[in-house]
Amino acid sequence: MTKVAVFMGSASDEDLMKPCAEILDSLGVSYLFTVTSAHRTPERTEALVSELEAGGCQVFICAAGMAAHLAGAVAARTTRPVLGVPLAASPLGGMDALLATVQMPPGFPVGTLALDKAGAKNAAWLAAQILALSDPALAQRLKDERAGFLASVEKAAAKVERADAERRAGKKGTS
Repeated sequence: MTKVAVFMGSASDEDLMKPCAEILDSLGVSYLFTVTSAHRTPERTEALVSELEAGGCQVFICAAGMAAHLAGAVAARTTRPVLGVPLAASPLGGMDALLATVQMPPGFPVGTLALDKAGAKNAAWLAAQILALSDPALAQRLKDERAGFLASVEKAAAKVERADAERRAGKKGTS
């Protein structure tokens, strides 16, 4: 069963959204990764949402640039969580996509993440956190990943502190 749907408004968005798929893979979350457009293929978008929801899909991740109505179009067709990833695909640097994604009317929310790859990554993490509410094994995998993040920061901090101590000791020896 597909737990998460990852929709992109264009095939050109694939490189920006690959980190989302990689994180979902690493967490063992089943997903569909596809292209559908709120404007060019509204019937496809509607059919995908209906089919996926009927099949048990729990979270929709929608990435789009420019007019960026994909997340809103999906939110209009489901009460499942919709996470929007605005993409900086226009001369406006993503501001248009950000505003189109975040400014939803009451009752049709879209959880809006950061632009581009950072947003793609966090959309995957947030989708997994939503799913983990009813999946203890996934919740444990998330906790394990967080522990790994902590360990990598601790390791980096020790390296920086060691290098700084050596630099300071070297300065004292030359004065």
